[in-house]
Amino acid sequence: MQIAFYHPRQRGVAVVTALLLTTLAITIVASLFWQQQVQVRSIENQRMQLQKKWILRGAIDWARLILREDKKQSNVDHLGEPWAVRLEDTRLDQYVENGRADTDASDASLSGQVIDAQSLYNLNNLATDGIVDGRETAVFARLLTNLRFSGDLAQRTADAIAQSQPKAVVPKGAPDSAPASAPANSGGNVKNTSEDAQAAVQFLRFTQVDDLLSVPGFTPEMVNKLRSYVIALPRKSGITTINLNTAPAEVLAARIEGMSLSDAAMMVASRERAYISGFADFETRFPDKAKMTSKKEVDTSTNYFVVNGKVKMNRSLMDVSALIERAEDASTTVLWVRDN
Repeated sequence: MQIAFYHPRQRGVAVVTALLLTTLAITIVASLFWQQQVQVRSIENQRMQLQKKWILRGAIDWARLILREDKKQSNVDHLGEPWAVRLEDTRLDQYVENGRADTDASDASLSGQVIDAQSLYNLNNLATDGIVDGRETAVFARLLTNLRFSGDLAQRTADAIAQSQPKAVVPKGAPDSAPASAPANSGGNVKNTSEDAQAAVQFLRFTQVDDLLSVPGFTPEMVNKLRSYVIALPRKSGITTINLNTAPAEVLAARIEGMSLSDAAMMVASRERAYISGFADFETRFPDKAKMTSKKEVDTSTNYFVVNGKVKMNRSLMDVSALIERAEDASTTVLWVRDN
């Protein structure tokens, strides 16, 4: 019978090898667990993101329903109507929280507000078919002055918006001031020229207030302040009117020539007691101010609304805005949805 004896150095190598193998195994297992945890967290985030999108989509549809019913009830829009009531943080039902017991409190909440987009000044009023509107430029200059900004920025903004619009096509032989009634590709006698091809090259259209940053002189701080007073809305025919019942004093004083900020503030206080039912009511209550404007510039009904919605769910947040167009037949259309 033979007895094997191991050198102390060999036993030390075996112990070190065993420790290294154990460490390697622990590292591999920990890595697998970490990868699995990352995948689970990624799936949870995707699920929560999808839930928030569906919640906000439902909120926008609900706002559209309210706006449709409001149009059926009255053609006058004012801040005392249901659509203007702000929705504060409201906890949602348990079904949006997967994996929670019925007794657990939900961490999902929804808040939002519908804003009359025509209570703000439409930047696209500043130019039509690539031609600067001098009267609207003066209106925007007054608004900038009311907000303690330089009125010179109005002309720069109008020029930038004019460059972003397609030019009106003028037929050969016609005066420069008479635009063609049909586009160049309508099959008529109007033909494309090299000048028309040059005019087709233009800047991107203004679609949001942030586009003001492309105009020299505007800063992010200025744009953030202007968000409460201006907007970029599509134009179909004529300028976009201002709603007398919802516009802030700064916008009213800019829109109605000769109106001071103090007069506009008095008008805001008066409409809070009794909203303005129409232009005739405006002429009766404010005869001096009504002489300074026209029905083409102010109104008491609105076609565009902005819906702001915010969903909080556990550690995540989604904040979006949607522009809704409401037609005369009360039908509504979502023109865009953007993340804030």
